[in-house]
Amino acid sequence: MNFTIYGNPIEHSKSPQMHNAGFKKINFDGNYTKTHLEDGNELKQNFLANEIAGANITVPHKEDAFKLADEVRGLAKEIGAVNTYINENGQVIAYNTDAPGFMMAIEEFGDIKSALILGAGGTAKAIAVAFKGASIDTTVINRSEGRLEFFKKLGCKTYNWDNFDCDKYDLVINSTSAGLKDDNYPAPKEILENILENSTYAIDCIYGKMTPFLTFAKEKGLKFKDGEDMLLFQGVIAFELFTGCKADKSLIEAMRQGLSG
Repeated sequence: MNFTIYGNPIEHSKSPQMHNAGFKKINFDGNYTKTHLEDGNELKQNFLANEIAGANITVPHKEDAFKLADEVRGLAKEIGAVNTYINENGQVIAYNTDAPGFMMAIEEFGDIKSALILGAGGTAKAIAVAFKGASIDTTVINRSEGRLEFFKKLGCKTYNWDNFDCDKYDLVINSTSAGLKDDNYPAPKEILENILENSTYAIDCIYGKMTPFLTFAKEKGLKFKDGEDMLLFQGVIAFELFTGCKADKSLIEAMRQGLSG
């Protein structure tokens, strides 16, 4: 059975080594690759034409993936973005495993009461919906006002770079791609400095590197982590959907080793 991850860029993705390690662990007949896709509108066509059994979707195609799916299940209906496709008899069934995966990734930070999300894309939407379910007071800041309507309807405080009024936050999250292929911050440095000086924990959804955001958080004395655990746990949930196999501790550990291998 063929599985893949769609994204642009996609070269950096470690999802294949994580999922293939999982397949090997349970002797599942599966092969997971990566697919560079520039136009998100071609996602469903590519998925079906190549007889893909299941796929993950990453930046910037999560919202296109939601619109193209034949059926959206679970929390993804509220989020409006999906990161997992399953082929059920030629029907594209979509899920969002980012939200529960992210909540598992931040458990080590303890009881989070307030959070600030940098960015307003599909990943930010998943996190904001998860936070709403956990009664976490959530603020979202984005470069422009245009993408903030979703978060306003959700009940989040929202700001753009021009009208931002900083508060104190338990957790600040970079949900943008800033720092993935460049040395950019997810917000102007003076705004980011104010945020980090008023926050306790930081997490970047980018994984496998010290982004400028994480380096700045470290300089300001925050406890921080990259997105590897988020990737792992959302991947474990997707893996269960791909295989129908419930992940135990040994399988999760095999996938973690594949991820860092």
